[in-house]
Amino acid sequence: MSGPPAEQVSLADLPIRDDLRGMSPYGAPQLDVAVQLNTNENSYPVPAAVAEAISAALAAEVAGLNRYPDRDAVALREDLARYLGHGLTAARVWAGNGSNEVLQQLLQAFGGPGRTALGFTPAYSMHPILASGTGTRWVDGRRAGDFDLAADAAAAQVVEHRPDVVFLCSPNNPTGTALDPAVIDAVLAVAPGMVVVDEAYLEFARTGTPSALTLLDRHPRLVVTRTMSKAFALAGARLGYLAAAPAVVDALQLVRLPYHLSSLTQAAARAALAHADALLSTVDALRGQRDRIVATLTAQGFEVVPSDANFVLFGRFADQHATWQRLLDAGVLVRDVGLPGWLRVTAGTTEETDAFLAAVVPQSPASAGSAVEEQV
Repeated sequence: MSGPPAEQVSLADLPIRDDLRGMSPYGAPQLDVAVQLNTNENSYPVPAAVAEAISAALAAEVAGLNRYPDRDAVALREDLARYLGHGLTAARVWAGNGSNEVLQQLLQAFGGPGRTALGFTPAYSMHPILASGTGTRWVDGRRAGDFDLAADAAAAQVVEHRPDVVFLCSPNNPTGTALDPAVIDAVLAVAPGMVVVDEAYLEFARTGTPSALTLLDRHPRLVVTRTMSKAFALAGARLGYLAAAPAVVDALQLVRLPYHLSSLTQAAARAALAHADALLSTVDALRGQRDRIVATLTAQGFEVVPSDANFVLFGRFADQHATWQRLLDAGVLVRDVGLPGWLRVTAGTTEETDAFLAAVVPQSPASAGSAVEEQV
């Protein structure tokens, strides 16, 4: 059957699924500005010695690229288990192309048509997008006005909706808040299905902040996801992973694409893990810049959410997008996460933080009050 030329056909003309019509693809603005603090990347480049080690590992794989990679990435999973500790083994670890693929596989295995996923918004905006892509019905849970999530409130919503998958973020994106383990315990006590704790930013948490990894042995339906994109400064390598019961890993192998992790990805990740101390050496510096942003903005009268991540949510603005544009005009790109009155900024290098604070904070104490009043 003939029709108009291909270049004249729009998305609306295609037989796309009805539940995808009108949706927009996920993604932060990628603009060429001097200071990019909008995607929670690690601003520090991979150290030279680690870059050389990764290059050598990749070179060793190139001659064998005519063969498929290890389908189950066993050696990589062993290295990831060793890094995580807590008595984990390769049988309890799984890896994918970024934590997003791991999350997608979880929804493919435990969600899908006729099933429901629950998350407590505002939270990571990819969770509902991944749910939609897998045909899983999404339910927006509620947080308190200060973005807190109390154990009794979370558990009550799980009882109300009976979801097949519950998403919890600790630290949460975009608020930066870490969860009390009591919240996770309360949800697990009443959840009929899987409970996924997204710990993409856990390495940046303040001292004493516990990981949900400590709960794994008591809860076979608990999954903890991590990434090498943030603290490890490997956003371009696309390596995410999870820890769970061995049966969960078995379930994901039913839905994963064959040979989903390339030989090059596995080699790069293993070389990076062998130099974890060097790669994680910037974490303390980024924590320091995060805390500096929190303290400075608070002192200037902004409302700031305490953060355990490498970013800060701040406001409140009558028009947050207008403030976003003013910062962009000053050469600083932050994130408008679509939360009325709030913006999110990534903690970068000292110089990047200097530029951000110079652009957002009034230059003199005398003008601080009036400037903040205009923005609130």
